[in-house]
Amino acid sequence: MGHTGAVSGTDRVDRMIGVVLVAVLAALVGLGLSDNSRASTPTAGVPLSSPLATAFPGLTTSTVPPGSAGTATSTSAPVSAPSTATSTSVPPVGGPVTAVGDSIMLDIQPELTAALPGVTVDGLVSRQFETGVAVVQADRSDGTLGRVLVVELGTNGAVTPADVDAMMQAAQGVARVVFVNVNVPRYWAAGDNAVLAAGVARYPGLAVLADWYTLSAPHPEWFTADQVHLNPAGATALAALIARYA
Repeated sequence: MGHTGAVSGTDRVDRMIGVVLVAVLAALVGLGLSDNSRASTPTAGVPLSSPLATAFPGLTTSTVPPGSAGTATSTSAPVSAPSTATSTSVPPVGGPVTAVGDSIMLDIQPELTAALPGVTVDGLVSRQFETGVAVVQADRSDGTLGRVLVVELGTNGAVTPADVDAMMQAAQGVARVVFVNVNVPRYWAAGDNAVLAAGVARYPGLAVLADWYTLSAPHPEWFTADQVHLNPAGATALAALIARYA
């Protein structure tokens, strides 16, 4: 009986140890399953195959990689396509053309005459916009103003909205006024171009903008050393641009 009691006590101890071991093993297995579950859950918005998820496992982003399916909304501002006012959607008017300008007009006189046979070119070195208005007024009074008026002014100074309105007043009776904007390394150039664009917008159907700035900006080789006047290649390009509208 004593021998049997010793054996029974040992059995009880063994059973208790076994229970403890089973509980420990169960806890370890549970932790392993929990870790695997967390590892298998992708970070919100980042595909597991994404380089971002690989390099930065804790990164959360709503950006969907290019080419991936998804409905995430990008927070980047859309990039607008560059606009150009040199479109050929406005057909030439035809008829006699009067071109009033400054020294740039003198640069392109041979090329403009070739592009628009019969054009009357009136260019003057250092001419200001208001002086050009007076020229157009005189031509209109004399009856020599063409059906189309080309205005290439602004190289030598600032242009105001009142200047544009005065030119349109002087040009009453013409079928179209073509304003040529400027590309010169002068502080007033950007302001002049803004004024000319706004002025054209005030006279839809009558005034158009020949956007020389946009056309010539990628072509410094069209200019002489002073970055203002034009060599033959630049003169040909500007004359062709004007001829689109005249």
